[in-house]
Amino acid sequence: MPSTTIDSAIFRDLFSTDAMRRVFSDESRVGHCLAIEAALARVEARLGIIPEAAAMEIEAQARIENIDFDALRRRTELVGSPIIPLVEQLTARCANGHGQYCHWGATTQDLTDTASVRQIREALTLVDNDLAAISEALAKLARRFRDTPMAGRSNLQQAVPITFGFKAAACLAAIERHRGRLAELRPRVLTGQFGGAAGTLASLGARGLEVQAALMKELGLAQPEIAWHTHRDRFAEAGGFLGLVTGTLGKIATDVKLMMQTEVGEAFEAFAPGRGSSSTMPQKRNPVACNYILACAALVRQQVAALLEAMVEDHERASGPWQIEWVAIPEIFLLASGALAHARTLVTGLHIDAARMRANLDLTGGQISAEAVMMALAPSIGRERAHDLVYDLCRRAMVEARPLIEVLAADAEVSRHLDRPALERLLDPANYLGLASTMVDGVLARLRSDGR
Repeated sequence: MPSTTIDSAIFRDLFSTDAMRRVFSDESRVGHCLAIEAALARVEARLGIIPEAAAMEIEAQARIENIDFDALRRRTELVGSPIIPLVEQLTARCANGHGQYCHWGATTQDLTDTASVRQIREALTLVDNDLAAISEALAKLARRFRDTPMAGRSNLQQAVPITFGFKAAACLAAIERHRGRLAELRPRVLTGQFGGAAGTLASLGARGLEVQAALMKELGLAQPEIAWHTHRDRFAEAGGFLGLVTGTLGKIATDVKLMMQTEVGEAFEAFAPGRGSSSTMPQKRNPVACNYILACAALVRQQVAALLEAMVEDHERASGPWQIEWVAIPEIFLLASGALAHARTLVTGLHIDAARMRANLDLTGGQISAEAVMMALAPSIGRERAHDLVYDLCRRAMVEARPLIEVLAADAEVSRHLDRPALERLLDPANYLGLASTMVDGVLARLRSDGR
């Protein structure tokens, strides 16, 4: 019976996805190990290192249906790793003594690490697909709301006007940076491991690197420049990458859940009957995707820290830190897939209330555009004096509960330089959007230039 949220019949699709669970299933991992053993036998037979008949028999028996998983579990608990008992089962199934050529020149960690790399390759394809879909949805939001003004916020307070398209485009740019990182890290991370006992390939004599090169070509992986048994930066980079990705997803979720607040009401997760409801408050429309994105992202960060801990290994084969990866890598990818799935749902179905955004711009009675007045005064009275003057007038407007324009227009120093029509133009939030739309266009143009 499942006991974790990732595998729970109730919670599993809130924290992960079936596609990613299949990548990191026991069957998948054992299947990768068997595929590597078969590939190694084919390569070594081709190079004349083991008999052709042995390679054919090893490949014929290297099938997932031939593995007794209960026996594999029992022996793994005794030995401490599943590779020895797996090789034992494969060897035993091979006829005519051909099993003696199984695992020729390899070591447990070669199989374990290369299987992990193959799993990560599949997992990164899923991640890439999700990032592409999120990018596409954000691009649509950026285009649609390119010129839709809203309040930019600093320290949870209204700051200056921006556009929602600008906000979406900033998120889009971050996602695109992650897609660039993914392309860059693939050659480093998708590198196989085949070094033998201490990484020197001594058991294969002078032909070790020849076998290694052929095996990696067979598996579609990069050949390592040297054994990396206790240099774990490749896996740490993959995990750290997902820490960055889920951090961005968490930022998006945080903004949306804040915009969903009753007092703000500018954006909402897609509506579905009953979604986000309360057990006691009928009026509630709680964030759902946002909450699970944030939960998954927080858990990914914790496991990334564990992967960094696993980098500190001793000598040429580790005595403990290596096993941390067996827990951390699957959980990072599984939880990241949950965050990505919720993010796709969130951004593709996001509802924007442009009228509420405009209404919120007027909440401060024009004070959100105070910087525009300050900068218009600065050439005449100096920036510092302009800042202090507008600051004092904003405080007065707040205390007296008056529109800022009334206070500004009544001030002799201000009126010497700016008449009321000029103040009205300056205090219109739609006139103080800076280069927001131009920046949106720049992000979208880069997408087109990259062929996306």
